[in-house]
Amino acid sequence: MKNRTAKIPAEDLATLWGKVTRRRSFLTGAGLAGAALSSGQLMARDSKDDGDNNNNNHNKLPKGDVAILKFLAAAELVESDFWRQYNELGGVDGGNAAYKSALENLDEDLPQYISDNTDDEMSHAAFLNAYLKSKGEDPVNLDAFRTLPSSRATGARQIGRLTNLMSLDVDTSWYTRYRSTQNPDISGSFPQAVKITNQPAIPVDDADTPPNQSQPVPPVTPRQRRMQAIANTAGFHFALFDAAGSSVYTNLIQSVTDPEVLRVLLSILGVGVNHFAVWHDKAGNAVSDPLAGVTDPITGVTFPDLNAPPFGGELFQTNLIFPEPCAFINPDFPVCSVIRPSSKQNAGAVATATAIVNSRLFLGQSQAFFSAVGALAMAADAAVRGQSGGSQD
Repeated sequence: MKNRTAKIPAEDLATLWGKVTRRRSFLTGAGLAGAALSSGQLMARDSKDDGDNNNNNHNKLPKGDVAILKFLAAAELVESDFWRQYNELGGVDGGNAAYKSALENLDEDLPQYISDNTDDEMSHAAFLNAYLKSKGEDPVNLDAFRTLPSSRATGARQIGRLTNLMSLDVDTSWYTRYRSTQNPDISGSFPQAVKITNQPAIPVDDADTPPNQSQPVPPVTPRQRRMQAIANTAGFHFALFDAAGSSVYTNLIQSVTDPEVLRVLLSILGVGVNHFAVWHDKAGNAVSDPLAGVTDPITGVTFPDLNAPPFGGELFQTNLIFPEPCAFINPDFPVCSVIRPSSKQNAGAVATATAIVNSRLFLGQSQAFFSAVGALAMAADAAVRGQSGGSQD
């Protein structure tokens, strides 16, 4: 049995991540951005493939491309981990009937979408690792960090997890950002659409949310309201992660050298953008009639009607799901509908990983995990387009 890492209080997450990111400038400047990486922790070399990898005359990828691929493989493994949890409970074959019903209140096809999205993320992780191996590189393996507990609710498998979906802070400024004419890479501030803090996105246990209760619209009992608020949180979290993924892929693509690696990342990026569009649409159903107004009786998180005062207008209107044209590259240019942000400062690997840490998705993880993922992020950000030479161990 794996040893469980000690749980880390929420207030210490920023401290742990800070220990990693404070080293960023020095490591990048010294060309040692991957120095903190422990190959024993993070890389899995399949011994039966060692001969093939060492003897095949594969063209070596530029070291920057390898660093980018490894960071994105790690990100896809993380994403696959939490999507499996959503799928176990609320997917098309999910085992928690009340949670599925609450998700279906957002859209009757949501369980099917969850299952399909889970398959997509798992395919991305598997492909990126297989592609790395085909180029003689070690794949990324985070199995040593699958130590976080599962939900105790009906439907959840009792296995170790990389991620924690039971106490999230969900940044919902993506919702107003994509309705704004401003771009965080140039200027602008973006209010939260819904204030979601310390909130589960999956059922925690059956006493809290009975798995066979009905889920009417609007919910009536405290437990029904609790379950619907949990499902609504999931809807906003789905879109948040794909918004961040679209931005980080867009940023890292700018540093890729090899044309085939560029093809790989552009092709995966397109699927992430497709996911975001779907989740953006479904999240709006949580904050419009007839579902709007749900308040979690335990956390106090409220999902208001964003089409009614004091909300409404272009920053909040729920059927405005296509990205508004915004400032891009130069504020003197005409506005343009684009993915934003896309700069290293706001959408680079470290910036993206920091935002994920701040969401408490890794609540309970060890310092070793933060150090390993931080090293991957710093190495990816240090990649330079046109950089020659193979990867270095």
